[in-house]
Amino acid sequence: MLANLLFWRRPRVVVVELHGLLARREGALNLKSVGPAVERAFRAAAAHGGHVVLDIDCRGGSAVQSELIAALIRRHAAKSSASVHAVIQEVGASGGYWLACAADEIRANAMSIVGSIGVIGGGFGVTELLARAGIERRLYTAGENKARLDPFSPERPQDVAFVRQLLADIHERFKAYVRSRRGARLKGTDAEMFDGSFFLGDRALALGLIDGFSDIDRLVHELGGDRAVARVFRPRRARGLLSRLPRLAGAELAEAALDAIEARALPRL
Repeated sequence: MLANLLFWRRPRVVVVELHGLLARREGALNLKSVGPAVERAFRAAAAHGGHVVLDIDCRGGSAVQSELIAALIRRHAAKSSASVHAVIQEVGASGGYWLACAADEIRANAMSIVGSIGVIGGGFGVTELLARAGIERRLYTAGENKARLDPFSPERPQDVAFVRQLLADIHERFKAYVRSRRGARLKGTDAEMFDGSFFLGDRALALGLIDGFSDIDRLVHELGGDRAVARVFRPRRARGLLSRLPRLAGAELAEAALDAIEARALPRL
């Protein structure tokens, strides 16, 4: 009993866990799943030292969800005057790095994967497969480009140009956000930092993409003192039907396939 009382009297540092793929689907990181945890975390931070730590292990995904979550974090930070710190665990790449940039400072491990400031998009073309199978494609549209990127139709040069421009526009927004958040701390050239490459922590530090090395426990003690413990807020993790069935054969593989399909359906970070 005494040990429990002493535990609850220890200083707390608020931590928001951001682990996984950024996507709109259930079970992923998105505004719907992360938003309530962020809101509760900033309310709790007012009573626990005024610090919020973002625990990031994310390789990217949806550009939209990256921007929405980061914007939510910044709105709460502005309203509460709380300081925001990010710790990149295994990976803070692409959309995961966008989330990290919502913090006032970014820490990582020397072996963490950091950066990948770029955009990717793609798909599949199966026109030859249809022809070999003797299948005739019949498609009717109103609007010259309504069927743009249809995998069952031949790829058109104007469609390729359109997609490349779309990716370039998203990339410019990504670069602008990194510049706005990191400012004069960035030490590398655009060619070094913004070509989509990812880096180990040492190189990321040299380029100014992170501010130093730490882990969650060390940062909690740095912010709250030697006796401090983390108060962790996690996203809602409602899962699909497959994962609700008790260890259905192939369920985990199917969910991973859904992640992969969704991640490739639209331009992504």
